Amino acid sequence: MSNIHPTAVVSLKAEIDTDVKIGPYSVIEDNVIIQSGTEIGPHCVLHSYVKLGKNNQLHAQVVLGGLPQDLSFSGEATWVVIGDENIIRENCTVHRSTNPDVPTTLGSKCYLMSYSHVAHDCHLGDEVILTAYVGLSGHIDIGDKANLGGHVGTHQFIRIGSMSMVAGFTPVRKDVLPFCLLGGDPVRHFRLNTIGLRRSGIKGERYKKLERVFRHLREGGSIEDQHGTPEIDHLREYMLAPSKRGIYGFLQA
Repeated sequence: MSNIHPTAVVSLKAEIDTDVKIGPYSVIEDNVIIQSGTEIGPHCVLHSYVKLGKNNQLHAQVVLGGLPQDLSFSGEATWVVIGDENIIRENCTVHRSTNPDVPTTLGSKCYLMSYSHVAHDCHLGDEVILTAYVGLSGHIDIGDKANLGGHVGTHQFIRIGSMSMVAGFTPVRKDVLPFCLLGGDPVRHFRLNTIGLRRSGIKGERYKKLERVFRHLREGGSIEDQHGTPEIDHLREYMLAPSKRGIYGFLQA
């Protein structure tokens, strides 16, 4: 038997592994899947069509699977799918997608701090950090290990690259390059995310090659002829892929 507090309201149509913990006054609706090791704090709400992986921690008053805030949505069975070992802090919200075939997704080992919001049709990779009060609009793609500072707000349909870091209070209206720091007024890429890269093992000659490419781009050079490391190849593919909003430029030295 799952460790479910007697004040929790849990649908008989929910699929819950036996060691899942559900705290006081939480509500689990129909068609919710919760896998082994996950702990759900007090006063949480998991609406229908939510799948939670293993060993997730939900703190008080988290709401998952709310209807998408999209006037064109007509009530289809759409999903939120969340991976393993995520920490979702107090009062966070994650909304269902608008497309029955493509859920809103959150990878594994992410950290969503208090009051952050993930809107419909967003896709977050692994080890993403949303600091307190981050607000993601619909259709945002965020790469692995990206870090968004407090109160960052985003426009719809943008990409935020892997291992990037966005300064707190930055309004993000265009795509953010992988591996870079973004911020300022006007908003620009201003250098590589040195600390994040080194924590991920990108240092020494690999880092120097990426830094040379960053300087080349900042000086107006093209990415098309840049090669040499997996990071440079990823950056090139990212910049050459279609973009709905364009990509931010660079702070000039």
